[in-house]
Amino acid sequence: SPPWGLPARLGRIQVHMGALRVPELSWAAVSLLFCLLQTPISTLFPQVDAVRVYVNSSSENLQYPVLFVVRQQKGVLSWQVPLIFRGLYQRTYNYQEVSRTLCPSEPTPEAGLSDQVIFVDVASMAPFDIAYELLVTRLNNFQLETNKAFNFTASPSQPQYFLYKFPQDVDSVIIKVISDAVYPCSVVSVQDIVCPVYDLDHNVEFNGVYQSMTKQAAITVQKKDFPGEQFFVVFVIKPEDYACGGSVPSSIHESVYVQAMFFSFLSFLSFYLVSVVVGCDHGTGLFPEMALSASPSRVASIWAVTLLLSIGGPVSSPHSVPDESSSSGGRQLSSPERGPQAGSDTDSSVEEESDFDTMPEIESDKNVIRTKVFLYLSDLSRKDRRIVSKKYKIYFWNIITIAVFYALPVIQLVITYQTVVNVTGNQDICYYNFLCAHPLGVLSAFNNILSNVGHMLLGFLFLLIVLRRDILHRRAMEMKDVYTLDYGIPKHFGLFYAMGIALMMEGVLSACYHVCPNYSNFQFDTSFMYMIAGLCMLKLYQTRHPDINASAYSAYASFAVVICLAVLGVVFGKNDMWFWVIFSVIHVVASLALSTQIYYMGRFKIDLGIFRRAAMVLYTDCIQQCSRPMYMDRMVLLIVGNLVNWSFAIFGLVYRPRDFASYILGIFICNLLLYLAFYIIMKLRSSEKLLPIPLFCIVATAVMWAAALYFFFQNLSSWEETPAESREKNRPCILLGFFDDHDVWHFLSAAALFFSFLVSPASSLPHSAIQHHPLFLLVLPCLHQGEAAPGSHKSALAPLLCSLPPPLW
Repeated sequence: SPPWGLPARLGRIQVHMGALRVPELSWAAVSLLFCLLQTPISTLFPQVDAVRVYVNSSSENLQYPVLFVVRQQKGVLSWQVPLIFRGLYQRTYNYQEVSRTLCPSEPTPEAGLSDQVIFVDVASMAPFDIAYELLVTRLNNFQLETNKAFNFTASPSQPQYFLYKFPQDVDSVIIKVISDAVYPCSVVSVQDIVCPVYDLDHNVEFNGVYQSMTKQAAITVQKKDFPGEQFFVVFVIKPEDYACGGSVPSSIHESVYVQAMFFSFLSFLSFYLVSVVVGCDHGTGLFPEMALSASPSRVASIWAVTLLLSIGGPVSSPHSVPDESSSSGGRQLSSPERGPQAGSDTDSSVEEESDFDTMPEIESDKNVIRTKVFLYLSDLSRKDRRIVSKKYKIYFWNIITIAVFYALPVIQLVITYQTVVNVTGNQDICYYNFLCAHPLGVLSAFNNILSNVGHMLLGFLFLLIVLRRDILHRRAMEMKDVYTLDYGIPKHFGLFYAMGIALMMEGVLSACYHVCPNYSNFQFDTSFMYMIAGLCMLKLYQTRHPDINASAYSAYASFAVVICLAVLGVVFGKNDMWFWVIFSVIHVVASLALSTQIYYMGRFKIDLGIFRRAAMVLYTDCIQQCSRPMYMDRMVLLIVGNLVNWSFAIFGLVYRPRDFASYILGIFICNLLLYLAFYIIMKLRSSEKLLPIPLFCIVATAVMWAAALYFFFQNLSSWEETPAESREKNRPCILLGFFDDHDVWHFLSAAALFFSFLVSPASSLPHSAIQHHPLFLLVLPCLHQGEAAPGSHKSALAPLLCSLPPPLW
């Protein structure tokens, strides 16, 4: 008989059909014996044969599988039927048919003629009868040949491997594998002649070299790498295609994904519809040129209410004409003929101001103007409006550049994180809510990414609204509209554009963070939060201080320093005391320097003489006349602000919170809330009231933030704890069977930010003389309209789009 063949008395194929009967002890087993007749090694043919065992069982009961154990001279091979393979997210794939090739064991020359004995044990603990089929065959083409194609089939439960021996004159070979179809995903492995052979999905990568394959693969093998000058070529089919770039099977039905996508997009596209409807209702939504060609009364009503961005205030006379005594060119200085309005709270010293300092150089000297006790908006809006507008447009172009250069490496990094999770199977890397993590493609938690679409859609809508307002304003300027030229707060839209881009990028980077949320990449989610908070503060200050606000270069440089500190905090903030000491010193010094600049309206120079001047100011304002500083309101605000910031510095120094990024974000949030509180107090002191529409915007913002924060604090996972402890907080989906609490936080926070941006200038003051309303340090232009604060561009008929700071992220 041929070498390694089955004895003639058993035939070349042995088939056993049987049934396991149920004995009294609920254990059924049968042992089958197969003898393989072997000949001395010196008489072997060049071809080597192997034995393959095929089993099949009709039982699909996973509780009582049929167990097969093959015992050979040098090893044991076992499996069960149904054979279970596991994929991503605990998916299981069951196979009723299993076929395995037994590892060949060549006899030694000293043993001579001998029989190789193989035992196949079949057993089950099922309390009922189980039928099975067992088929043992000899592989005639087990050894591959050089330059000769060989066709075969394989499946996840029926892997294949073959032997290749190097000819004497061959030092290296290329194994080329071509598949008839792109999928399923396969693995080609080259392993040394060692038993057992790793030929299953979960262990094929443990030995030798391997490649994943879809349509074709090629592995170069050198003879020097295998001392025995032979090797096994193993072919394994994976139960899932994700390793080869295929899609991951859904854990839920596809209709749920479609439903979730429709809900996400339609929810926020409804904001677009409402904006268009409101704009058209007021006659300026689709045809702004019609509004500009309308009558003055129509202009007044149109400009008063627009897209929830422009809220009209009471006007004593829609055809009233502003005072013509203002100077041309957008500059409006104090006029001796103009006095305060009746009933105003202006100090009597303001009325007498026209009797002094009438020389032109006094009006042009910045040190004189900005250090006056009573400042008006006209004092800080003296520069040409075109130059100032170009200055603020730099904010927009710079943030686009920053966004591109920041986002691209972030996207590349989080994709690498996701790839590592998919390849290694280590799901302790990313802190998902595993009870509500729905994959799509290579993404493990698509629902957490989809829920960020609101930031991007609403940010883009905000850009469209700002663009529309910008176009209307420019057309009004071209037509020399009297309300645009002489009334209202100076309108510069660059910061608004930057805020819209920042809101969109927050959605992008939040989605990137949720690809694989963990401690190392949390700063991706918070970086543009700092940007939004900073831009909101700059916008608040710029509205009433357009001439002295920070330039885009210095502002973004400051944001860069903050982000650098955030990165250093992630690396060193956990245990290194020296970092917290340095950060606390920087924090306190920066607070003092900024306070000085604000208190003196940018006229306090920071140079070598700063300490002498600071001592002088401290003596003058705090010792000599502590009860009455020169700028009382500013002093109170800055003292409270410094106390808050120093408290943060002390807290960080003592407790050293691990979540440094959230710690910095808390500093920004508290400063924004402090500015808002200061504004509200100043408005109450002025006996001003809120009109219904701006009040509605404020209430909507507050309600959205309250609801959003409720879901934010649900804590579905936490990378501050171990992965096992974090999973204890996981919860099932709560919305459409697809979104969890954190996804709802994304939806609501996006809407809350959008409403915050939509709150507009509104107050109850009529069109009074624009010179005689005092300038607050940080007046929030989002709570009043038609206010007659001093300065050019002041009118309820030309309201300005503005922003409120987000209460919390």
